[in-house]
Parts: sequence; C-alpha cells; structure tokens
Amino acid sequence: MAQVIGLGGVFFKVDDPEATMDWYRNVLGVSVNEYGGADFLHANSAQGRTQSARTIFAPFKTETDYFQPSGAAFMINLMVDDLDGVLELVQAAGVPLEGERQDYDYGRFAWVMDPNGIKVELWEPIEPAS
Repeated sequence: MAQVIGLGGVFFKVDDPEATMDWYRNVLGVSVNEYGGADFLHANSAQGRTQSARTIFAPFKTETDYFQPSGAAFMINLMVDDLDGVLELVQAAGVPLEGERQDYDYGRFAWVMDPNGIKVELWEPIEPAS
C-alpha cells in the first residue's frame, strides 16, 4: 500500500543560508554536508532508541503561544543524543535558552532561537520502560 513513511526534510528561506548553517554548526554541533545542509540518518537516531526516536508531524492551532517568542508559523524540533552536552555547546556560544529546560517521561527538552528568529526545540527522547 502506498503511504508516507516519514519526514524527508525541513526546508526554509533565510537571508543568509551559509551564516545560518554556521550558527547550527557552531551552536548546536550540527554537521553540515557538502550541499550546505545537514543529513540526519534514521539509523543513527534509532540506535538505542527503537521505541522513542521518531519524527512528529503535527499542526498547532493558529493561536498557540508554544512557538513564542518566534513570530514564525513553525518551530524546528531537533532530536539530540545528549541534551546536557548540547546545552554546554549552546552556553559556550553565548546563546540564551528560551524558558527553562523541562524533563518528562518521554523526553528532555530545551529551546533556543536561531539567528533568523526561528524557535528550535531540542529534544532528547527517553526510551520507554519495557
């Protein structure tokens, strides 16, 4: 049966794509590929996270304040393997957190704003107890 099997990418317009990817590399440790973007292999995200690694595709009501302080109509969620380690990179780059880090039984979260005013949610998934 033909069906959608996953999210193939997030593509967005910015004034300076190279500077934006430099920020993602320097602040969040994202490896930039030869085309100026980033590849996140599904096999890597699923290592040790066979039940918790996933991509969420979900619309929010127009009135949501979840993406604030960004004025963008979307937010980028990046899955991380070590939230504390990524937050050390964020702190070293002098980038402030948006709100307080939060921990839930399904994952740990923190938020930053990228240089284009886009809110980035950092998510370390937690494998459910068997």
